[in-house]
Amino acid sequence: MPHASSSGGLDGRVIVITRPAGTASAFARQVRARGGVPLLLPGLALRAGEDGARAALREALRQDDLLLFTSPAAVRFAAALAPLRTRASVLAVGQGTAAALRRHGLAVQAPTRQQDSEGLLDLPALRDVQGRGVALIGASGGRGLLQQRLLDGGARLREVWVYRRTAPRLDRRHVEAVRQLRPGARVLLSSAQALANLHAGLPPDAWARLCHAVAVVSSERLQAAAREAGFRHIRRAPSAMPADLLSASR
Repeated sequence: MPHASSSGGLDGRVIVITRPAGTASAFARQVRARGGVPLLLPGLALRAGEDGARAALREALRQDDLLLFTSPAAVRFAAALAPLRTRASVLAVGQGTAAALRRHGLAVQAPTRQQDSEGLLDLPALRDVQGRGVALIGASGGRGLLQQRLLDGGARLREVWVYRRTAPRLDRRHVEAVRQLRPGARVLLSSAQALANLHAGLPPDAWARLCHAVAVVSSERLQAAAREAGFRHIRRAPSAMPADLLSASR
């Protein structure tokens, strides 16, 4: 079995990246830089949001007090709809999303330790949202805790779905690559929906092979989901940031 080295840390280990189709190239470069072998197995495909997203985003940028971006993809799809200029306070669910927003010239608040809905809700800007206009910018589905806590706190919540998540198209190359996974492979998981899509989309024998790898997950919720889906060896990373997932993959 491959072992960690003192330089890149991955020493030829296969790292299965389940990020959405078309978004994993930079992550793959980080894997190679650490001495690993990336295998792209998309668990999601991202598509533009429904009609009305552009108008809803523009209203949020003009009128709301707080803008909450849920992912780097939310930033990318939002920026394709309208210039990201606003007087609102801007918050991001994690440091990757915050970095994407800063590239558009925005000042951003984001949790540094617990980079998820709970960490976001602990930010001072969200401790008193009574009567404030709060726009949640991302994709429909997920983040239920965030919506409920904002509504319970009295926020005037606007949901702006600038993109949508769909099941990926897995072809023969994806399936054969999974069937030939080496011992010691790591499967990086940061989305319950991606995990479910892969479970549904891979043939049973390929899924069983994937479950022999070590799942590296970004949250307690994903740890439970991976175990229920069939993974027996699971490691918990501090966050969904590539650096944290790769450090946990050694």
